[in-house]
Parts: sequence; C-alpha cells; structure tokens
Amino acid sequence: MKPVQVMRVPVHPVTNTMMWDQLAAMLEEPGFHSIMTPNPEMVMMANHNEALMNALLSADLVIPDGIGLIIASRLKNMGLQERVTGIDTMEKVLRLCDENNRSIFILGGKPGRGEKALENIMRRYPGIREAAAFHGYFTNDEEIEVLQIIRQQAPDVLFVCLGSPRQEVWIHRHRDQLNCRLAMGTGGSVDVFAGEVKRAPLFVQKIGMEWLYRLIQEPSRFKRMIVLPVFLWQALRLKKNE
Repeated sequence: MKPVQVMRVPVHPVTNTMMWDQLAAMLEEPGFHSIMTPNPEMVMMANHNEALMNALLSADLVIPDGIGLIIASRLKNMGLQERVTGIDTMEKVLRLCDENNRSIFILGGKPGRGEKALENIMRRYPGIREAAAFHGYFTNDEEIEVLQIIRQQAPDVLFVCLGSPRQEVWIHRHRDQLNCRLAMGTGGSVDVFAGEVKRAPLFVQKIGMEWLYRLIQEPSRFKRMIVLPVFLWQALRLKKNE
C-alpha cells in the first residue's frame, strides 16, 4: 500500500476494517514489523527531529491517528479515509493475540502501571499465552537490562508506551535487537488499560472530538492542542503529496 506524504511523513491510507488483515499478516509473517501512529503534533515534530523522521520512514505501517490528518487529507484530496487510532489498533492486536494464543509485553508507564494494565487485559483476553511488563522510567544505563528482559520473554507483540518521540525512536533504534513479530508505539494506552484514564464516549470518538474530551480531562494538554491549527495551515500550503 503506497503511503500518502503529509509534510514529508508517510502515512498509509488504511481504514479500521482493513487493519484486521494488515495486523494478522504481520503476526504471521516471520521477521520484525513496526507500527507507528502519528498525529499532527508528531508530524510537526518530525520535521524538526531527524531521529523521529527516520523512525517514521522506516516503519512498516504508519496509521493516521489524529483527526487533523484526516481534515488536511480531505481538504487536499490526499486519500486518507478515516482516523485509525493507536488504542483501537492495540485493541485489535490484543483480540488477534487472544484468538491465536500469542504473547505480549508492555514497556512503559509508571512503575506498576503496566502490570495493572496486564491484569485487566488478561481478564478480558484469557487466550493470550503470556504477558509481561516493565515500566518506562528506566535510565540509559538500565536500557541493556530492559532489552535483555524483552529478549528473554520473546513476546510476539511489544507495546512501547514511552510517549512520543521517545517510543518511536526507541523502536527504530533497537529494531534489530527485538525478537518480536510486531512492535507498536502506543503512548498513553497503558493508562487506559490500567483504568487510570477514561476514553471519550463512543459517539465523541466517532465525530472526531476525542481530543476535546482529553483536553477537558487534562487542561495541561492545551499547549499541545494549539499545534492543530498551525499544522492545518502549513499542510494546506503544501502541494499534494509534497
């Protein structure tokens, strides 16, 4: 599937329905695969962060996680059809792992948060073969130990919840050392699965206003949200697929 170029960032024009086959293929195919989930903030950041841009360029699947990307696509006729969120994609991966007896590993979150998320996940998806977690507050000196733990666990799927751009850069930097089928940057999803953060009601998600719901929950995110109009202005100034 040929990606659409959004301010030099490749984004695949997948839909939520198409994701099932994409994910199933990644879990079946040998070798390493990565999924990244840019929103307007990440696209803007990548244009000033070479490490993040390289990570996005190297990913096997880059999904449009951000209503701003869809708005820009519709205004410029780029071909992105709908928002495909990271957490919804993670949910699909978990269902596939449950149905096919796969193993998972969650890297990130506060100490204990990943374990709490796993308790809820395993209760909901008992078919998952094995599950393990490690917090995201490790230092550079502890990174080798973290990699060793992941290699020992040898999960089919690694969810990296370190926040952007750290998680994307981390996946890209260590892709040759990770012995998993699929690695995916999933940001704050660990907090949702742990029950610490609530998602917006479904109707709010469907109308593309989940960002506003999160802003009401976390007013400190305001400075991050103002990037959306800047992103749209810059994206609209560019030629199609530039």
